[in-house]
Amino acid sequence: MKKLVALMAVLALSVSMIGCGAAEVESEVAESSVAVSEVVESEAVDAPAFEEAKSEGVMTYAEYVAAPLDSEVVIETYVQAKQSWWDNKGTFYTQDAEGAYFLYEMACTEEEYNQLVPGTKIKVTGYKAEWSGEVEIIDATYEIMDDNTYVAEAKDITASLQADDLIKYQNIFAAFKGMVIEPSFNADGEEVPFLYKWDGSGQDGDDLYFNASINEQPFNFCVESYLTGAGTDVYEAVKALEIGQTVDMEGFLYWYEGPNAHITAVSVVE
Repeated sequence: MKKLVALMAVLALSVSMIGCGAAEVESEVAESSVAVSEVVESEAVDAPAFEEAKSEGVMTYAEYVAAPLDSEVVIETYVQAKQSWWDNKGTFYTQDAEGAYFLYEMACTEEEYNQLVPGTKIKVTGYKAEWSGEVEIIDATYEIMDDNTYVAEAKDITASLQADDLIKYQNIFAAFKGMVIEPSFNADGEEVPFLYKWDGSGQDGDDLYFNASINEQPFNFCVESYLTGAGTDVYEAVKALEIGQTVDMEGFLYWYEGPNAHITAVSVVE
């Protein structure tokens, strides 16, 4: 609501200044501070080029974040990426103008899963849950809404990686820039740029784990094999990384005992 009021104020000011040849008016929207299981205050983390009112009975993002765990939630959101389908259940990364939602094993046939392409607007009913810090919606059903579409641009949150309120960006499509590849250690104690599985026990085709730092503080990142597996550009790019390289990355800010972004693109900048 705060964001809508701010936007209306900007529009009114812009119209009143057209005849005076005034400079373009810009506004910024305050961001939220969200804990894993409770809300201090919540507003949009990013916004598309349009604003939409929620349908009757549908939660705002702030209401969703404030809802207690295990309670029923009803949201409207847009598919951003699909992680996997199995046994008539699909897992999705989704986002709207206010925030992001991770839909874990939502009921859908394989045909329906294939139809839920990025940008598709859906209404989701399910239950809010948490697993190792990752807040998600489980036991969900959905219906496709109108023809509006939205695919989020990556929001640069590099400067927020060291902030206490990083979790307010959980699950959004994010950018991480100027990160330095740090060593991981294999079973023999040798320095390597990445590991197959978190402990190095895997093989080609498994998840890739690697460390990258900003201001000398390392963070762990993952290439989720179900989302972007062997043979994809990002999977092969991470396999080619070298310790000490500086990279720009994009991915979804998944959470596992802390930030564990699922990276979808990597490019070496130096």
